[in-house]
Parts: sequence; C-alpha cells; structure tokens
Amino acid sequence: MKSIIDTMGLIDIISERHHQLRRCSESMWSHNSNLYISNSEWLILANVYHKEHTTISYVTKNVDLTRQATHKFIKRLEEQGLVKVEQVPHNKKEKAIELSELGIECFEKNEKFKAKIEEDISSQIGEEELSQLKELLRTDWRI
Repeated sequence: MKSIIDTMGLIDIISERHHQLRRCSESMWSHNSNLYISNSEWLILANVYHKEHTTISYVTKNVDLTRQATHKFIKRLEEQGLVKVEQVPHNKKEKAIELSELGIECFEKNEKFKAKIEEDISSQIGEEELSQLKELLRTDWRI
C-alpha cells in the first residue's frame, strides 16, 4: 500500500520532511529542557551564534520574518536570558545582539540533538545517500 508521501511532488515531499525533522527536533529539545524556544527563535539564535558585532538589523535582514516579529522574538530571547542586547557605540538607532552563555549552551546542545537526528537518518538511508542528499540540496537550483 502506498503512503501519502509516495503520491507527493518534490515541493510537498521537501515540506513534509522538513516538518517531520522540525517535530523531531522540537521533541528532543522539549524532553531535555524546560525552556521553550520556537523555530523562529532558533533561527535567530543561529544567525547570532559566533558572530561578533551582530546587529538586530543584520538579523532582521537574514531571517524570513517581519521586522516586528523579529523584534518580538529577540525580546523574548532576551527575557529568557538567551541573548544580550546592547546599544551600538556611536549609533543611537542600532542595537547589537549576542548570545549569552546560556544561549550558547542551549544552541550547542540543540546542535548535538540535530546531529543525532542526522545519524539516525544516515543509519536508515545510508551514509553515502545522506551525503548525496545534502549535496543535492546545497546545489544552486537557479529558482
């Protein structure tokens, strides 16, 4: 018997797999931490991780969120103690953002969870196939 995914086109397959991976990642995080961090907040953390002198405007330009949503998520991350926001010297409009120690710890812990998921996928489909899949997804599709 065919599964629903067998009948899907490329875009829907990629979307479905993305949702599965996100659910798996969220589940691993929630079972190992009391902190709730949304997918959008993880995206912001990834854009700030190990970047010196990152500004909120840089983050806003590099995430697919509205400016207002980005600011809301950054405020929430700051309230949770995951990021520090400070005024940029000599610029009254611009604010700098960096991960706190807790933010770095959480981000690195989540990266380990994602590496575990990738190992699980590799054990299911094969190391070479996973490598090929990653390479295909990295290719410029010119779309």
